[in-house]
Amino acid sequence: MILLAGIASEPPIALAADSAAALGIECVLLNQRAFAHDDIEFEYADGRCRGALTSAGQVYPLECFSGIYLRTIDAASLPELSRAARAWDRERTEARTHAWAEILTQWAEVAPQRVANRLSATLSNFSKPYQLQVIRAAGFAVPETIVTNDPAAVHAFNERHRRVIYKSTSSVRSIVRMLDDAALAQLDRVRALPTQFQQFIDGENVRVHVVGDAVFAARIVSEAVDYRYAGRDGLDVDMLSFQPPDDIVERCRVLARNLALPFCGIDFKVRPGGQYVCFEVNPSPAYSYYQMQTASPISDALVRYLAGQA
Repeated sequence: MILLAGIASEPPIALAADSAAALGIECVLLNQRAFAHDDIEFEYADGRCRGALTSAGQVYPLECFSGIYLRTIDAASLPELSRAARAWDRERTEARTHAWAEILTQWAEVAPQRVANRLSATLSNFSKPYQLQVIRAAGFAVPETIVTNDPAAVHAFNERHRRVIYKSTSSVRSIVRMLDDAALAQLDRVRALPTQFQQFIDGENVRVHVVGDAVFAARIVSEAVDYRYAGRDGLDVDMLSFQPPDDIVERCRVLARNLALPFCGIDFKVRPGGQYVCFEVNPSPAYSYYQMQTASPISDALVRYLAGQA
């Protein structure tokens, strides 16, 4: 039996639940929006986890789960805790929901089961410069990068590379943009916030998902600098599944293992000469976006991994 924890209607969770049903893998769906009505008890002693989870009136010993898929969001973002929530039960709901998320995370950290992914492992994504060092150690080329709040340093970097992009240094999602004339005209703003600048890499975008030992790759065709937001710029995105070279596939597995991320999304540009340049590793990938466009069976691989079948 596997446990899926998150927002039930969100595509990554919904696809995993559908795959579990189709493959005959018993599954418990723990809906984060109902956490305030569920119960969990958890004890860690003598190197063992003990406890039980109660959801929808059903009690499940924690040890009955072979794997856990954690895709919860910040509890403060839940509609149930919005300002529109009823004042009379807001405090109780908020306290239970935050406690639930904390206990679930603590259990996943020490649980002997397969977990995709433990919170501690996802922390590498909180510092993109740190993660780039791990990526390089796995044998991948990385773009030349600076993190600075000094406009003069940015101008010098831009003079050297001519084409430069900028983005967040943390796990907070940002839209990747070119450092064009309009951005350069506002460069003094960077003094208030150290920002990551990278040389622009010519080539084709590739996303690789690693699920245990399974590897799925998608080639992305788009004129957008950040294809995730191509629609905002009136541009199209096409995706095709393909098989990268064997050495790239193995290095992706090594990188995922080095980051303790059994499930992750790895972003590349492939230069015209075939060199793979790696930008970052997403520890909680919205894989559904790629699966629905390429028909790659990522969710099948995920639930099989959690069930110990792969």
